[in-house]
Amino acid sequence: METAEEVNVSKRADVAAKGEAAIKPEFLTTKDKFHGLLDSEWQGSKREKASEGDAVEDSKETSLEEPEPKRLKQNFEGRPDGKRLRGQNKSRPHTKPTAYDEKRLCHSIIQNKECPFGAKCFFDHDIVKYMDSKPSDIGETCHIYETFGKCAYGLSCRFAKAHTTPDFKSMEKAELVKVYEGRTMVKNNMSKELQGRLRKRSVSFEKSEKYLKTLSDNKDKGAQQGNAGEKQPVSSEVQTSSDKQSAPVKTVGPLTDADVIKLRPCEKKQVDFQDKLYLAPLTTCGNLPFRRVCKRFGADITCGEMAMCTNLLQGHQSEWALLRRHESEDVFGIQVEGSFPDTMTRCAELINNNTEVDFVDINSGCPIDLVYNKGGGCGLMTRTRKFERIVKGMNYVLDVPLTVKIRTGVQEKSNIAHKLIPEMKNWGVSMITLHGRSREQRYTKLADWDYITTCAKLASPIPLFGNGDILSYEDAMKAKETGVSGIMIARGALIKPWIFTEIKESRHWDISSSERLDILKDFSNFGLEHWGSDTRGVERTRTFLLEWLSFLCRYIPVGLLERVPQKINERPPYYMGRNYLETLMASQNVEDWIRISEMLLGPVPKNFEFLPKHKANSYK
Repeated sequence: METAEEVNVSKRADVAAKGEAAIKPEFLTTKDKFHGLLDSEWQGSKREKASEGDAVEDSKETSLEEPEPKRLKQNFEGRPDGKRLRGQNKSRPHTKPTAYDEKRLCHSIIQNKECPFGAKCFFDHDIVKYMDSKPSDIGETCHIYETFGKCAYGLSCRFAKAHTTPDFKSMEKAELVKVYEGRTMVKNNMSKELQGRLRKRSVSFEKSEKYLKTLSDNKDKGAQQGNAGEKQPVSSEVQTSSDKQSAPVKTVGPLTDADVIKLRPCEKKQVDFQDKLYLAPLTTCGNLPFRRVCKRFGADITCGEMAMCTNLLQGHQSEWALLRRHESEDVFGIQVEGSFPDTMTRCAELINNNTEVDFVDINSGCPIDLVYNKGGGCGLMTRTRKFERIVKGMNYVLDVPLTVKIRTGVQEKSNIAHKLIPEMKNWGVSMITLHGRSREQRYTKLADWDYITTCAKLASPIPLFGNGDILSYEDAMKAKETGVSGIMIARGALIKPWIFTEIKESRHWDISSSERLDILKDFSNFGLEHWGSDTRGVERTRTFLLEWLSFLCRYIPVGLLERVPQKINERPPYYMGRNYLETLMASQNVEDWIRISEMLLGPVPKNFEFLPKHKANSYK
């Protein structure tokens, strides 16, 4: 006799449930059978490893049940008023990255140098003792050593046996070391000298101060004339100052064109945005290793994660890390967020003088409350006067194009982008990206591409990129018919990063599970290069890998679909893949994501904790 769940499966085989993707009937299954297969296969593989002598410690029982959705509690002990507790859950168990190593080896010892702190050094100097307590190696080959000829993490590397002699000396491949000697793979690193000057507030912002002074002068002049409520144009002195010849400056060395010819606004660096595929700046998941993966599949333009302008001006290392650029990113931009003309203008001048970028983007489409409530993100769309000053100020201090990313508006049924776009053309914006949803919609409902079509006509001749719901080359072709200059892809790239190849080759790619695992291996190797191959670097790579897997699990293989292509707003039902790995990659359970990470980065530490932002369950 069939269970109720099996009856529902047979019904879905005839007509797909609302909001679910249509999958061929022979692949549909139930929740219990789905998890039963995954757990039986996984336990079988563990027993095989144990029989070969690689005993695997299993300190917890695997649950067959999907985690329950997160529920808000209405009543709490000790709260007679019955009000819901608010604020951060600071009492939750949380493992700091430094806790993965009980005792870390001194960096000077790793580099075979004498430690300048001597006996006062906080880190371990006893190599034999450290090696005894160090976790076992993950693999037999080190990607960093095989690629660059040497591993900067030495004995602390989790693949140390591949490049360490029996007497604990690090080995090198002289030929590879010579190839990469003096070559800068990752640019835009903040120097200690710059960080110190930012913290002491000793960095000079000459062009910014000049622009901000004109704003102050215009404000005073307007107040005297009784026109404080009217818009004051930016002083012509600022607009034309770069055209004037400055006084000659005595220099040492050969005279270059840059010493004589000053850059005018009309001579700023030009970027060809026409008909390009633009990988959206994605918070958390849009890190440098992920962008490298997308570049391999054909992304034309990449952009760093959104950075807060105030944190950049204060020299926060974690914020400056978002500006890093790999050498493979030929067209690269930086996205900044802020709500005041002074901080945004100074931040633009700081970026212009200390980084190598092709354009700078203003995020005026961020919907999160933390940003919006401070007047940033979507908040700028309703503050036109302030928005204008920010754009003109940043444009004045930058030598590269300035772009803007916006949404249709703040309220769902009150679009305002069509009013802003003609004004932004006069402000000097080089390119506009429009996400076809309002702030209230976030990512619900479909993107309004009819409205994007209207805005694209208003923006001409300035390029306008459309963004929203692109998950296949057919979606991209329909988007190009609207008249946009290019397409920005966000969630579609997270779900299937090979979408750029599909669009350029105009085909549906029925990619195999082994090919998808190879993509994850590339990401893991890029992560070890970027975050390090020691324990901290490995676990940081694992954390970002798990965040990405929370999107990858939404992909449904082309060969399993009843109707091609898959739509971005269609959730996958429970289905069996064509092999075990394909089924494992379809799971939306965090424990299964961790199993995939263990295939690439070895077993998780006992104190590892992952709190995914997109799921309510956790691994404990």
